[in-house]
Amino acid sequence: MPIKLISWNVNGIRAAFRNGLLDFILREDADIYAFQEVKNHDFLMPMELTGKGYRAFTNPAEKKGYSGTLIITRLNPLSHFTGFGEPGDEKEGRVIGIELKDFWFLNIYFPNSQRELNRLDYKLEFDRRVLGLLENLRKKKPVVICGDMNVAHREIDIARPKDNVHNAGFTKEERQWFTEFLDHGYLDTFRIFNSEADQYTWWSYRFNARARNIGWRIDYFVVSSEMKDRVVSSDILQDIPGSDHAPIRMVIEN
Repeated sequence: MPIKLISWNVNGIRAAFRNGLLDFILREDADIYAFQEVKNHDFLMPMELTGKGYRAFTNPAEKKGYSGTLIITRLNPLSHFTGFGEPGDEKEGRVIGIELKDFWFLNIYFPNSQRELNRLDYKLEFDRRVLGLLENLRKKKPVVICGDMNVAHREIDIARPKDNVHNAGFTKEERQWFTEFLDHGYLDTFRIFNSEADQYTWWSYRFNARARNIGWRIDYFVVSSEMKDRVVSSDILQDIPGSDHAPIRMVIEN
């Protein structure tokens, strides 16, 4: 059976469940769900999911109501980890991973470099640490990475590229890192199947941006090149409400 994976920046897991997340999970019937920006320190799995064999792995930020990542899986991990390998080395709850039989699965919520690029240096250092982590894990088995990467890689990935050249998420430095990242042998799976413009995963709450499709593609499923032949599909579920991000979905061969 193929393995179905879902990633979604829910912008608050409690609000997401109030807005129909449980129905979405049950309807999609995926094997793994990866959520970012969960903003929750005491996540309790709904009985409807534990009854179907799902388990939860969490990495909350130290700061309450901020950031945080969550994996819900019905596949049985061999192990799991948070951060970059040392206790307390990543205090914003941005990295969580599980080891499966023949690949690693990582859910990562990359920092936003923010207005006036106040966190650009922090983001670029985080980006470099992620690549180092992936390259180390990859020595053992292939990797699947998903999450809100907070960068639109190419002009096709943003509605108004010329207006955003110097803005967070579309700076030369962030986009260059993404190119270098892929050059290490990683694949943006959505672009394996779709080369069209106007395909976005995030829209501002302002200016009716989502209805007008003035968006950014900043959420990704990325695989190490060894996994390429196993990727069956990779798409964006643009019509699913409940967050300023759309969920993304990838299916791989088991």
